[in-house]
Amino acid sequence: MCITLALVKRPAFYAMTLVSLIACVSTACSPRKSRIGTAPAPSTSCLPGERGFLRLSLRGAMDQDLNWRGAGLQCEGGARPAGNGLRVSFAGPADNKALRLRIVFGIAAHPGVNASAQLPTNVTVIVEGQSQLYATQGDSRCQVESLVQQALATATPASLTQTRTHAYRIAARGYCVDPATTLDGSGRLYINRFDFAGVADFEDNDLQARSEEHASAP
Repeated sequence: MCITLALVKRPAFYAMTLVSLIACVSTACSPRKSRIGTAPAPSTSCLPGERGFLRLSLRGAMDQDLNWRGAGLQCEGGARPAGNGLRVSFAGPADNKALRLRIVFGIAAHPGVNASAQLPTNVTVIVEGQSQLYATQGDSRCQVESLVQQALATATPASLTQTRTHAYRIAARGYCVDPATTLDGSGRLYINRFDFAGVADFEDNDLQARSEEHASAP
């Protein structure tokens, strides 16, 4: 995901910057097709049954213990536009005020490759309906310590979307050592540990780049 930091003191410019960032996260800052940035999907848009889930505790600006799974969970993902990792997004059910949280993880990992080492991770929390955004603003504050990417049986033929895509189940667990903040630093959101399983769609080029890099390694 791409977040361009522009810390501006004047409220009007700050508001415009915040709206631009939320739009950027929602559309993945890329013209390529992916699950992130599409119109709201039906409530069954994550993995079948309870294979998709998100467990996460939020403290500070919010005080919530999230345990999303089943029909109320939406998830989507794909490769980062710059080719420097992958991202997975989760959205839970709306509350009685029509507000909904969306959590986006940007992980410095190759599409389709498992990992058990520490992986730098960026976490963004968006309050949809209030134009609020909290971000760790870089990959140094959070780490994924275990990542499993499992290819699913389904694939989208190239003749329908101009490029062939492959769905993967992305399961990860990790932690944060510093809070996510608003752009002006006035709000802090503490995330201790997180555990999730979602889905990401990778194009042939995403997986091919990974294969070529591994083949060229000594």
